[in-house]
This record gives sequence, structure tokens and C-alpha cells, in this order.
Amino acid sequence: MAVPKTFSLTLHDPVAVALTQAALDVMMPLHLMLSANGDIAATGPTLRKLFPETGLIGRPFLELFEVRRPGGVQTVADLRLCAGLKLMLVQRGFDGLGFAGVAMPIAGGSGLLVNLSFGIGIIDAVRGHGLTDADFAATDLAMELLYLVEAKSAVTEELRALNLRLQGAKRMAEAQAQTDTLTGLCNRRALDLTMADAVRRATPFGLMHIDLDHFKEVNDTLGHAAGDHVLREVARVLGEETRRGDTVARIGGDEFVMVFPDLTEVDVLAGIADRLVTRLSEPFEHEGRLCQISASIGISVSTAYEVLSADQILGDADEATYASKHAGRGRARFHDRVTGLTEMSLGTG
Repeated sequence: MAVPKTFSLTLHDPVAVALTQAALDVMMPLHLMLSANGDIAATGPTLRKLFPETGLIGRPFLELFEVRRPGGVQTVADLRLCAGLKLMLVQRGFDGLGFAGVAMPIAGGSGLLVNLSFGIGIIDAVRGHGLTDADFAATDLAMELLYLVEAKSAVTEELRALNLRLQGAKRMAEAQAQTDTLTGLCNRRALDLTMADAVRRATPFGLMHIDLDHFKEVNDTLGHAAGDHVLREVARVLGEETRRGDTVARIGGDEFVMVFPDLTEVDVLAGIADRLVTRLSEPFEHEGRLCQISASIGISVSTAYEVLSADQILGDADEATYASKHAGRGRARFHDRVTGLTEMSLGTG
């Protein structure tokens, strides 16, 4: 069917408006002109952009588009009965591309004018087909709304990224606040948090307090650089003797605490302590000179307490440590909570 340069659209009988195809392209870039038998005779420029390969001209409208609401639209006559009503359509065979539309008869009964819009699918349509504001009518606010959506998305993404950076910085600051800068182990604050959590959860655990022997002599004779090297080596040894989930903390100059969740068997803890005593008795080399230390260890277990207190179990382990020192150093002792004694030797002394 030849498309007239000018046609009339019936508004309210007998009033009609004559519009050129060029005017329709500007005012309704998503329009379709249907012939009397329902074939597509002309389309707006945006529809031509959406269907550049298959093309629409000459093809039956209802074979390309399914009218889902109102229901029951199967013929052009059905479509004429829906004139002026809001239509919900989808392109047949493509679930992703949906339209809202309205159909109006052309004056003289020669066909139908169908004007489409994307509705809520505009974002996908714009992104999927590279549409710009030139593809919409000048009075269509769709692109302005889309710009707002994109701006909101950009702001939301920036806020999300900022929040992630802030969370990362917070975690890093918290980690730094709980880390001994020299050895990389936990510090006293981190130990206090670990102990408080274990007490709150009633998690059984074993605890070792380690005090280095002869460390002052290393500092006094070889210098603080040698002392720092020894502390870092001690931290390495302690880390190698622990499991994932155990806590190793430096709580003072040459004092360390180890917490072993779900490990309260005295013989197992004694074996760990014996290995530590042996390994820490081996000299560490620093700049060609040997640094000789040893370790005194005190052990306590949470299951020995009817009412567990972090201060009490730490104090008992500390008491056992000094019992090891007074017994000759380089050994481990277990604090017997029942008898209140610290005389059970587990070490190599």
C-alpha cells in the first residue's frame, strides 16, 4: 500500500486532523501505520532502529506483535474495537522487548495508527539498542527520567563503593589497633577481646603464658636491634606451633599468651609446650652473632573453673609461668586449679 504524504487521524467524529509522515516521525517516533488488512505500511524512525535487520514494512502487525491486554485480540477487527484503549504488547519470539501502546483509526477507515512506548522496559531498551534522546519525541520525558535513574544508579554505586572503602578502612584500623607492630601478632587489646568472647560463649580452651628467659641479656649485650629480631623469631615459632583459629598475642616486652579453643587436654598442651621450650632454647642468629634465650611457660585450662573469669585464668597461667622460672627456667608448668598448686612439671627441666 502506498503511504500518503498526508493523512487524517479521526479524533472526534466528524473532526479530523491531517498530519504528514514527517510530522508523525517527529511527534511519534515509535508509531506504526497499518493498512486496512493490518499490514505495516510505515513506521517511525525509532522502530526502524529497533528492527534494522528484519524490517517491518509489509508484514502483518499481529504476526509480529502479540496484544496481551486487552485479551482476545486476534484480528485487525479486534484491534479496531480496542481503539483508544491502552494496549500491552510484546514482540513475538522475544520475551525481553515489551511495549505499551494505543491504536486509533485513520479517517476514512483506511487503516490504523498505532503509537507505542517502552513503559517500564525503557531502561533495557535504551541500553540494548543504543537509543538517545533523539529517538524519542521532544515532549517525551522518558529520557529525562532515564537520566535520573542513571544518576541515581551512579550515586548509589559511588555510595556503595565509598561504604566498602570505609568498611575496609575500618577493618584495617581495627586490625592495626589489635596488632603488635613489631611481631605482627595480636596485642593485649586483641587478647582481651578474644578472652571476653570465649568466656561469653563458654568455649572451652587451653591457655599458655610464655615469658622469655635471658632476653634482657640479649638487649644489653647485643643491642635492641638484636632483641627485636629475637622477638620476631619467637613470634614465627609460636605461629608455626598453632592451628588456624588459635590466638597468639604479645602482651608485653617479652611476654606472650597463646589461646587454644576447644583444646583442654593437658597432655596435648604439654606436648606443644615441650616443643616450644625445645625450639626457643635454640640460638637465633643476628648479623653473625648468636642470641641465646629460653622460655618459661605456664598452662591453665578453662574447664578447671566452675565460674570462668578471664583475669583469673590469665593470672593462674602467669603464676605457673613464674613457678617455671623459679624452678630453673626453660620449662613448662601446669596450674592445678583444684589444689591451687603449680608444681606439676610438664617441661624438660
